[in-house]
Amino acid sequence: MYDVIIIGSGLVGLGVANALQESNPLLKLLILDKESGPAAHQSGHNSNVVHSGIYYKPGSLKARLAKQGNQSMFAFCRQHGLYHDQCGKVIVATQPKELPLLENIYQRGLDNGLSVRRLSLAELQAREPYVNGLEALLVPDAGIVNYSQVAAKLAEIIQLSGGEVHFDQCVEEIKERGEGVEIRTQNQHYQGKWLVNCAGLFSDRIAKLAGYDTGMKIVPFRGEYYVLNSEKNHLVNHLIYPVPNPDFPFLGVHFTRMYNGKRDVGPNAVLAFKREGYTKYDFSLRDLSEVLSYRGFWKIAGQYMGEGLAEIRRSLSRRRFTENARQLIPALRIEDIQPGPAGVRAQALTADGKLVDDFHFVTGRRSLHVCNAPSPAATASLEIGREVVRLHLSHL
Repeated sequence: MYDVIIIGSGLVGLGVANALQESNPLLKLLILDKESGPAAHQSGHNSNVVHSGIYYKPGSLKARLAKQGNQSMFAFCRQHGLYHDQCGKVIVATQPKELPLLENIYQRGLDNGLSVRRLSLAELQAREPYVNGLEALLVPDAGIVNYSQVAAKLAEIIQLSGGEVHFDQCVEEIKERGEGVEIRTQNQHYQGKWLVNCAGLFSDRIAKLAGYDTGMKIVPFRGEYYVLNSEKNHLVNHLIYPVPNPDFPFLGVHFTRMYNGKRDVGPNAVLAFKREGYTKYDFSLRDLSEVLSYRGFWKIAGQYMGEGLAEIRRSLSRRRFTENARQLIPALRIEDIQPGPAGVRAQALTADGKLVDDFHFVTGRRSLHVCNAPSPAATASLEIGREVVRLHLSHL
């Protein structure tokens, strides 16, 4: 009998386990994951950016936990000797119509208590000499880590502290009873007093197995990256972001100096035909049918039709992708980039066609379901874990 069983060994699941051990080192914990190691999906397929919280609505969980998570993620990396680079990022307006939007971001950053500041063009050029911009902001708290490395270290610490992590265990059945939860995988039965669902791309299905209708569905969006040829690395010194398009719920193509010395360019955002669909050719009839039969998807597809089609065109054409990236760095040429990795974002969508913007939790009788944890969940993962324990599991 375990005190808490956590489904999912991504950063959020590991963050919850870490927070539980901080709260009560004597708890008997178990993490289950269907893959052979931690951070196999969203946590290990992302930009590796540690966000500051500048984009998020003041007072929201995203804003608060991203700011706190930025500090605790860098502290964790320093404590354990993991790669980290708090290099800051610039957000650049390249067109006059973006200037009011950039000012809104600046004010939001101040409202969220961040040390954001305006950059003169001379300061921008000194920092990123190849960037084209009219005005820019510097967000000094942002940076880069290696989230796969962070997840591996968290899993190691959790196990050294007495927690168990069982891989290759795909959950097939969940039964909540009066005093606990029974979980069946393909070859094991487990019993626990409490369940925490941190299954990411499959969080809605896990909640449904436990008997809960979350009122939303996970829709997978693939983000495709390119990588600069090494001889062009000088084009990008740190992190370079555009002003986000207010007509589209993603941050847009940006440039990232990675932990391995490479420079990533991207991502775009296109509907994935499989929840774990990292290539254009990955396909699941069940996953795609669920999306296409969901009325909420068609409502949002109509709302973002223009931008959605533009993203698809950029996905199919390196030339169009390069043209989009050249708005920030005009010296970039199509031959300067090669296809790189991809990630899939688990975005919760309601039946009335609204993207669930903030982190979202659904409580059960003996369970808690983390049903929406897109970016900046990696940044905020340690703090999401502490928030879950504080609000829902403090009695353990």
